[in-house]
Amino acid sequence: MSTLPPNHHGDLMKSSQVNMATTTTTTTTTTTKAKAASKAQASAAANPKQKTQMHRRSRTGCYTCRLRRKKCDEGSPMCTACKHLGLVCEYKRPMWWSNNDARRKHKDDIKMIIKRKKLSEKSTHSIQTSVNSPPGLSHSLPTSATFSDPFDRTRSQSIDSQFAFNFNSPQSDFSSFSAPQMHPDFLFAPYSPYEIDVKTERQMFINDIPTLRESTTATFSTYQTPPPPGTVLPQFPLEGEWTEQVYTERRESLAEETLNVNFFDFAQGPSVSSRQVAIELDEGDQRLFDHFISSVLPTIFPILESNQHGSISSDLILPALESNKGYLHCCLSIAAQHYKAAMGLEGEEIDGDIMRHRYATISALCEALARDEDHQQILEAALGLIFFQCGVGRFDDTLPDIPWHQHFQAAISLVQKLDLPRIVSDPNEPLTQAPFNMTLTAWIDILGATMLGRAPAFAHTYREKHLSPTNPSLGLRELMGCEDRVMYLISEIACLEALKKDGMDDITLCQHVHVLGDQIGLTEMGDESVPVLPFNANGTLSPKQLSKNITAAFRLAARIYLCSLVPGFHPSQASCVGLVEKLTSVLATIPSGTAGFDRSLSWVYLVGGSVSVPGSSFRAFFEDRVAQLVDLANFGSFGKVTCLLREIWLQSEVISRASSPGSNNEEVQQQQPPAYIHWRDVMQMKGWDYLLI
Repeated sequence: MSTLPPNHHGDLMKSSQVNMATTTTTTTTTTTKAKAASKAQASAAANPKQKTQMHRRSRTGCYTCRLRRKKCDEGSPMCTACKHLGLVCEYKRPMWWSNNDARRKHKDDIKMIIKRKKLSEKSTHSIQTSVNSPPGLSHSLPTSATFSDPFDRTRSQSIDSQFAFNFNSPQSDFSSFSAPQMHPDFLFAPYSPYEIDVKTERQMFINDIPTLRESTTATFSTYQTPPPPGTVLPQFPLEGEWTEQVYTERRESLAEETLNVNFFDFAQGPSVSSRQVAIELDEGDQRLFDHFISSVLPTIFPILESNQHGSISSDLILPALESNKGYLHCCLSIAAQHYKAAMGLEGEEIDGDIMRHRYATISALCEALARDEDHQQILEAALGLIFFQCGVGRFDDTLPDIPWHQHFQAAISLVQKLDLPRIVSDPNEPLTQAPFNMTLTAWIDILGATMLGRAPAFAHTYREKHLSPTNPSLGLRELMGCEDRVMYLISEIACLEALKKDGMDDITLCQHVHVLGDQIGLTEMGDESVPVLPFNANGTLSPKQLSKNITAAFRLAARIYLCSLVPGFHPSQASCVGLVEKLTSVLATIPSGTAGFDRSLSWVYLVGGSVSVPGSSFRAFFEDRVAQLVDLANFGSFGKVTCLLREIWLQSEVISRASSPGSNNEEVQQQQPPAYIHWRDVMQMKGWDYLLI
């Protein structure tokens, strides 16, 4: 297909037109179905071959409809079938199309989506027609897809249509509606109803000769039809027990979940309500970009998304993709890695995409570091290289990569150049917004230090924040769910472990353990409530309660981590067994499954699971959570923790059997404590260098 010639008629200079009009206007198109049909018949009569070809299946329909073997109306940007079913409409050849297994899996996913939608519609219909439904909710307003009114402009209308509307017709049909019966929001909406017509024209050229020309018009309407004549609308607010309950629950929910959506400084300029990302990419990279936006982005910061509602996408990642070349290549590499793991692909093409963008990211960082400029952008890309790996990829990925802690050394240098530690801890300059890059750095720094057995790079900054009476928050609670004070204490425990490795005597070590244990206890003051499921009375997620539960889980994991430093520690000790059981009960209050938050608690599962003994309820609980995650349990940090814990349990069993050869006496075996092997030792034996956060 060739492009339109430069001197083509003016009516084809724009491929789409968007016209806004009120509901009392009508529009017409310049072509008719009759004319189009007559042209097609004349062309078919002139050329018999062409007649045969015109009955062939369309090759320009979306790939989703092709996979479903359904007729596609080729609507833009989405065909009607995909839009109605909520499917991804792809006109460009997707990556899964060329792989039979991936195509079969994609088809099964589509079937599941359609099945869920039908079940949802069925349940919604049963609720709406229920006898005990609340007043006024058993009838839903028609949507733009189902409502047909005299002013509606559809695809089938044309200049030859005999449609006409008499504006002088009497208004008696609506005389039964009086102002007191109508809700003010219905009479005086915040904007007038409107319709948008999107006209799309296509023309096919064969050997630069124009042949078939198609024109379609799609209409989007915000008009809501009034209730039928004679309907008596209740006064507002509605009276009754059901209404009272709904208003009370909603009021409590809003009072509890008051959040500051501008908490973080994303270093991307002022926040805006919507952003349009304009990035020029080739076809292959565009597919990776679309996959990143649709499948990777929603999973990166689930805790933050649960209470900030999209700010991380609109204020950080999307603008960074536009302005930061290194960050863009990093995200495309991560998208390719996620796609490979999700689809189970193997081959040079997908591996080439991963390595090409990975190399481009590192090259961009090296060039910027050599110029010693754009420190904020380099830090974003460096942190992306480190953190995004925690959400994608498999533990057995063998592609060459730079260890995360080497990337973090560059990030530490950039944080210092930007003077972020002083900015967040200066008592003379209270923070109005927490620098997001510093908060993410702290998360990686604190938990990453526990992976390496070192002190965090900015431990002094966290200590100052912990002791600050005016400005103790760094935004860790908002970012990853755990209260800042607990994270600061985990930093102190990591420092203590580093001192133990350097030769601290046992007496001094135990004194520090006792002090830190008391400090952990102080974080529980004022919050003695037992963790409960984090849902409001109306069924919505409560970010406040979710944070309490996550904090309780990290607090118990911190106690286990602290106890493991005591000389003579063993997981079979009653105190450790009790802590693991408490941790299991707290983790049970955190939503599970693909829409849950287990993947945000990889470090907690690692610390608790590594000291769980055979027969512990934790092990059965953990396997159940893995099963609920389905395929997601194999990706990112959680997938690596799953593999590591199973290896720890296997190694412990092997060592336990080897330590008691020939002792078949059950009483002797029960007297001997199970063998204990540290999770860090297992990682070193296997050659794993993971960041499990």
